[in-house]
Amino acid sequence: MVNRHVVGAHYGLRDWLVQRVTAVVMLVYTVGILAFLLLAADASFESWQALFAHTWVKVLTTVSVGALLWHAWVGVRDIWMDYVQHLGVRLTLHVLTILWLLGSFIYSIHVVWGA
Repeated sequence: MVNRHVVGAHYGLRDWLVQRVTAVVMLVYTVGILAFLLLAADASFESWQALFAHTWVKVLTTVSVGALLWHAWVGVRDIWMDYVQHLGVRLTLHVLTILWLLGSFIYSIHVVWGA
């Protein structure tokens, strides 16, 4: 009997769990925003400003954007790993994806917490 050591087998379960947890975070945030839209009698710019003036809303928004970007990273990384065979091209796509997602996160912080 040959004793086989499988490398990287833990990624599947972790990535599956990350996808589910981040999806739940995004769902809860989306339901909250939709509830605000439906229940707000006057969904004006001022009411949105008043909602986002609360620190807890800014924190929840930042966490939700982080969950969205992590969710996107796992999905796009899997696409690159499954369909791009050339190692150099795959590495380049991974780096460009990380830079894009990091830039998106920094910009979202600027928008939500900005001046």
